[in-house]
Amino acid sequence: MKIHHEGTNILIMLFIVLAALNIPVWLFLPPWILPAALSALSLLVYSFVFNFFRCPKRTYHGDATDLVVSSVDGKVVALEKVYEPEFLRSEAILLSVFMSPLNVHANWYPTSGVVEYVEHHNGRFISAYLPKSSTENERSTIGMRCDNGQLITIRQIAGAMARRIVTYASVGERARIDEHLGFIKFGSRVDIYLPLDCEILVKMGQITSGGLTPIARLKKK
Repeated sequence: MKIHHEGTNILIMLFIVLAALNIPVWLFLPPWILPAALSALSLLVYSFVFNFFRCPKRTYHGDATDLVVSSVDGKVVALEKVYEPEFLRSEAILLSVFMSPLNVHANWYPTSGVVEYVEHHNGRFISAYLPKSSTENERSTIGMRCDNGQLITIRQIAGAMARRIVTYASVGERARIDEHLGFIKFGSRVDIYLPLDCEILVKMGQITSGGLTPIARLKKK
């Protein structure tokens, strides 16, 4: 287990701020009950943020041929046929995974292939659990051509708490299933748009682990 580099500066600054609050309280505000209460609260806050930026190293050890794995830790909240107008420009199966603030928020590539499209969109910050967040919230869209020739779309979506989407993917780069494509800070959602003829391997409400849980198997194009 390590801390994601997106959280390093935040954790350092938070530690300095909490120390600056706690040290004077312990020095100048007796009795010890009030300083101890503030220190306990500070420890709770720091532990929450530290936990949020944890970044486990994960490697998919099974046969990844034609396989799509979950990009994130979370819960499957949507599984339906929709029209994807941005990259695929066709009907697709939408599979959405919602991340709570307690989940790991690193985003993995769901499969190996080549990145053909990357676009960031400004937007609102309504709850990522709502279906309309997919088109109204701040979001980044990544289009990939998988190794078997199929096209998929991955969409990072900011939530009510999230205020920054980080996308590492760039057009033309080779993407691998064990690599990070980005990070979303403090509560969010990732949508994956899959071909209609793929085999879905998860169901509504299922808990997934990013980089590990198989969610679909693609047919060769």
